[in-house]
Amino acid sequence: MKKINIVKENKIFNQIIKLNKCVKDKNLIIYYQENKMDVYRFGISVGKKIGCAVIRNKYKRKIRNIIDNNKKLYAKNLDYIIIVRKNCLNICSQELEKSFIDLIKKI
Repeated sequence: MKKINIVKENKIFNQIIKLNKCVKDKNLIIYYQENKMDVYRFGISVGKKIGCAVIRNKYKRKIRNIIDNNKKLYAKNLDYIIIVRKNCLNICSQELEKSFIDLIKKI
């Protein structure tokens, strides 16, 4: 994932989460908001309830890989915040990818 496609600022994260729409299932929550650029951007959040830093970083890498593999599905003028739920610990990578794709298609 290129740096231009990443939401890093805490202010923007909070703005997207508080003011906008979301789609969710038992594994993931995706908040989204329109931006004024011609680029989609992603932010990934994995809470401390998921596990230690090693496990949280593992899930961030999995989500980034899924994002890179499915570039055709995203609208070019949206910001997405992906929040990983604790149920992700019980599923495999293919199920996580299927869950992600289903949620993106709902948007």
